[in-house]
This record gives sequence, C-alpha cells and structure tokens, in this order.
Amino acid sequence: MDQSELRPAKELAEKRASRFTNETPHYAEARKALLAEEIEVRRHLTRLAEQRRHLPPGPVIDKEYRFKDESGDEVGLADLFGDHDTLVTYFWMFGPQRERPCPMCTNFLGGANGNGADIKQRVAFKIIGRSPVDRQRAFAIERGWRDLDFVQTVGDDYARDLGLLDGKGYEYPGLTVYQKDGNDVRVFYNAEMPAEAADPGQDPRGAVDVAPLWNILDMTPDGRGTDWYPKLNY
Repeated sequence: MDQSELRPAKELAEKRASRFTNETPHYAEARKALLAEEIEVRRHLTRLAEQRRHLPPGPVIDKEYRFKDESGDEVGLADLFGDHDTLVTYFWMFGPQRERPCPMCTNFLGGANGNGADIKQRVAFKIIGRSPVDRQRAFAIERGWRDLDFVQTVGDDYARDLGLLDGKGYEYPGLTVYQKDGNDVRVFYNAEMPAEAADPGQDPRGAVDVAPLWNILDMTPDGRGTDWYPKLNY
C-alpha cells in the first residue's frame, strides 16, 4: 500500500451519508469520528498483513512429524500440502482425554467450516488433533461440518514441540502456517501471542481475531463482554 496515495481518514469520513433521516447531530459527529478511526484501523491491518507477507524465510521443520489422515494412512507434514505450496493448520483441543472438544475451538471451527471450501481453493487447510480422525470426524458430522479436513498426530512430539501440550497433559490451540521451499517445509507464520501480552480485562487474543463470533459481538452495544464464552450446547 502506497502511503502517499492515501487521503486523510477524517477527510474520507466526511463522505459519510446517513441512511437514517432522524439521527441527531451529536450522533452524526460521533459516527464520523468513529468512521475515521475505522479507516485508520483498516489501513493499519493492511500494513500488518503486508508486514506478515514480507517476513524473511522462517525456520525449516527438520523433525519428521507423522500424522494419520482420513484414509488411515500415515503421512508426513509435507504430504498435508497436497497440490498447494501453503498449508494452514489449526490444532484444536480435542485430545483423547477430553470427552468433548473445547467450546472455543468448536466455535472457531464452525466459522472455518463455512469458509473451508473457499479457503482450500488457495491453500491447504488441515485441522490437527490428538484424537483419532474417526472421533474428530464424528463430532464434525454432529455439528454439520462438511468442509474441514482432519488429521491425527502420531505421538505427541508435534504438540509438545509447538507448545500446544504441557507436561500435565493440558492442550492449547494453535494456528500455524507452513510454506514449501523446494524440498523443505518452513514455518511462514505461527500465532505467538503470549498470555503475558494480554491487556487488562482481556484474553491474550491476536492482533487479528480469526473468530467471526467476536468480530460480530464487537459491533454490538455490550460488546463481547468480560466473562461470557460460547458453549457446545444451549
């Protein structure tokens, strides 16, 4: 994005045309001020995406992690790319010790399923879990998910090495993007927001919230709240 071509956000916000004839002048001014901020945030997110795309080559994965796919075959990380050069993975909290998967992971995957067919036109997209694929797939069928591809880790090295499984057996979610580099597989991007980076009163969420749920609630009067989280059943 060429910064020299950008017009001031406040100037663009003045182009706002209300669709509601009875809004007050006070609301109109506040909404224009908010629109200017929204334009600035949009531009910042664009710069953030550009900075992410221009990361230098990431570390090569030099460990032979193994997985089981939906056919029951044992495969390597490179095999998960299929015909693509980029692989997006999401490790979800549904290990064999859990009776039911994590509600937050479930919520995210529900939204991801809705975009799964489109995502897979451009990149490989795999959902990784420690439970057998049949168990993961059974839950997917229960939720009506049709466009997610599941794999199972063989052993726990992958989860432990990526910090997704601690010594007490507790799991953590993980979003990792890999890229092929000749015969090598490199990390392109790994979501790495530490818990210590959370702002007061907030969860340690990333700079771009990938869950549609929170983005929608952020546009409502009460927002996402401070103590509400999705459940598997209501």
